Amino acid sequence: MPRQETLKKLRITLVRRRDALRRALAGDLSLLRELHQQKTGDPLDAAADTVQDELNSQLVEVEARELAAIEEAIDKFETGNYGDCEDCGKPIPLNRLKALPYASECIECKRKSELGDSGEGTKTPWNRMYDMTEADSL
Repeated sequence: MPRQETLKKLRITLVRRRDALRRALAGDLSLLRELHQQKTGDPLDAAADTVQDELNSQLVEVEARELAAIEEAIDKFETGNYGDCEDCGKPIPLNRLKALPYASECIECKRKSELGDSGEGTKTPWNRMYDMTEADSL
């Protein structure tokens, strides 16, 4: 199947996902408002409600980020830039777009951005961290 046909199908997928996320977010936000208006019974109920509120708000945040990425991808269709890497400008492979239709970078550029600009892995190696106060006392 030619690339343009696949991209058109991905646009349909993005629009459907966007609409579903909008409906879900509207429902999630109204549910959170309702829960805040209800009074809880005892401290254990209040603690359980607080935990549930936190989980719900984290879910809303993740859904909102995904929705923003999807809307940005749909906008790229209008400008003719959908499917092109934001960093190198090369076409993003179709397999990547099928897996993540709102991908804005090819795999190579995404890896570079995750490792840092130098490409040498500037992230902190958390598996090699140790207690600095203990090391300072030696």
